[in-house]
Amino acid sequence: MKLYNSLTKTKEDFTPIVAGKAKLYHCGPTVYDYVHIGNLRSFILGDFLRRTLELHNLEVEQVMNITDIGHLVSDGDEGDDKMTKALKREGKEITVENMLEAATTYMNAFISDLDLLNIKKPHHIPRASDHIEGNIEMIQKLEEKGYAYTTSDGVYFDTAKMSEYGALGGVNKGDSQDAESRTGVNEEKRQQADFALWKFDDKQGWDSPWGQGFPGWHIECSTMSRAFLGDHFDIHTGGLDNLPIHHNNEIAQSTCALETPFVNYWLHGAMLNFGGEKLSKSTGGNITLRTLKEKGFEPLAYRYMCLQAHYHSPMNFTWDLLETAQKNLNKIRRDILILKKIEQAEGFTGKVDDDFLREFKDKISDDINLPQALAVFHGVMKSDLEPGSKLATIYEFDRVLGLDLENIMEKDEIIFPQNIQDLLDQRENARESKDWKQSDVLRDEILTLGYSVSDLGGKQNVERV
Repeated sequence: MKLYNSLTKTKEDFTPIVAGKAKLYHCGPTVYDYVHIGNLRSFILGDFLRRTLELHNLEVEQVMNITDIGHLVSDGDEGDDKMTKALKREGKEITVENMLEAATTYMNAFISDLDLLNIKKPHHIPRASDHIEGNIEMIQKLEEKGYAYTTSDGVYFDTAKMSEYGALGGVNKGDSQDAESRTGVNEEKRQQADFALWKFDDKQGWDSPWGQGFPGWHIECSTMSRAFLGDHFDIHTGGLDNLPIHHNNEIAQSTCALETPFVNYWLHGAMLNFGGEKLSKSTGGNITLRTLKEKGFEPLAYRYMCLQAHYHSPMNFTWDLLETAQKNLNKIRRDILILKKIEQAEGFTGKVDDDFLREFKDKISDDINLPQALAVFHGVMKSDLEPGSKLATIYEFDRVLGLDLENIMEKDEIIFPQNIQDLLDQRENARESKDWKQSDVLRDEILTLGYSVSDLGGKQNVERV
């Protein structure tokens, strides 16, 4: 199995630290709002990676953190904490208690999103607020080793003390304009690329040897990964936007504090583009799974859409592309239901086709090449394998694809936009009242909106046209 390592900028054979096991860490969300679909693409990548490793019979231990404190609006050290921003938006008093309460609400919504996307739950989902002692311990180690210094507003990591700082992505750590524009000029910093380990706050926060306040965003991930995976683990994943600052800072503080290698392989997923720009609050960052459902799309249609682009490539999002993904997913399901009926009627028993499985593994093992693996999947669907073997092979592929194909039932229904569902409910009432004329009028109206309705089997059967 080969993975593109962002640290070395090369595709490398994956060799786990402990034979037969793989330890993964994925940067989770800052739970100050519902997570938009651009961020969800990153979490889908983590799931595809885990499933691919498990297909290779590796025992995986996966951690995804929840940031409920300490993450500022930008990657710099100035501005409101995002959780503070959430409380201001909701008109609540700025207290740690309210912060954690709001975080719990959005964390639960995020975990629900994982379920809807059929993302396997990580084995550990730690909250940053539960690891304050670990943050303090690591900062103390850095201070003892001469990597940390204190200013009037916090404790900072001295990037000049680490000659390899910025190796991930070639970040400039000096007094360059890039560094200044990233964090804003802070005259007390020794270098503008120096980053906060602890920020003072005389009103809120936790006690520490340096004063009351909050941990820096970056130290939280180093502490949580260490708590569950140890000082040195196999793979760290995240969005490409985390690479230049957050992940370089994780490497710096972990390797300097613990004097050991930190992570062997770094994987970064490219951005989701909306209207030609990175998906953000200004370009459409309010598109969440709830938005998709309100417009009549299933979350799994978005997962299927993600299968069609390599994780290194930016992915364009349009409603037309999602519509196509939903139609293709529905067709796959219909074809599988037909295969199931044939298998049940004729009593076929099948097994996984070795040739197709070998081809699928070759594609998916080449840096998680999902588009090519998906092509092999469609090749099986079109093949002349007998139904039982075709189903067995498809189900084996779906261990990675995660479309929940083995559990398809005839009763499964498409999620429709609310206006379509209202018309369907009216038509059902008309049919129950034997008002066939009104039923036909409503059927025609639904057709003009892009859905065909038939009444096979005594129930309304609806498909997009």
